[in-house]
Amino acid sequence: MEERVRKREVKVCPVVFRKSGNYRELLLFEHPLADVQLVKGTLEPSDISIESAALRELEEESGLSSVSSTHYLGCWESGFQNHLWHFVLCEIDQELPNSWSFFTQDDGGHEFNFFWHKLGSKPDLKCHKVFFDAIKQVEILCI
Repeated sequence: MEERVRKREVKVCPVVFRKSGNYRELLLFEHPLADVQLVKGTLEPSDISIESAALRELEEESGLSSVSSTHYLGCWESGFQNHLWHFVLCEIDQELPNSWSFFTQDDGGHEFNFFWHKLGSKPDLKCHKVFFDAIKQVEILCI
C-alpha cells in the first residue's frame, strides 16, 4: 500500500449519517465545479492512520470536528484512476442542520454546500459516476 500512497491513489472517505424518522441520511455536498460528492481526500504519508486521515478530511472539507467515534467500514477499488477508497464511519456529537455551506481552502478555496441524502433511495443526483458508485458502496457496507 505504501507505493499507492506515494502515488496518491489511496483515498479516505469519512461517512456521516443522521437519523431522520425511520431512515438514515448520508451527508453529501455540492462542489461548485464538480457537482455532488461525498467528502473524500487523499491518504497522506504523514497520516497516522486511515481513521485520522478521515477526520482530517472531514474537518478540512466540512468544518465538522466534533466526532465522538470512528469505525472502519471497509475499502473499495473504485475503478477510477486506480483509486482505492477507505470508508470510515464518523459519529458526530452535535445535531447538524438540514443544509449548510462551508468555505474550504481546497484547490485555492471553494464554498461547499452540504445536504442530506436518504440512504437507500434512488440517487437523483448530478454527480460523477465514481461518486454515484461510492454512494452505492456505502449503502452496501451499511444497510
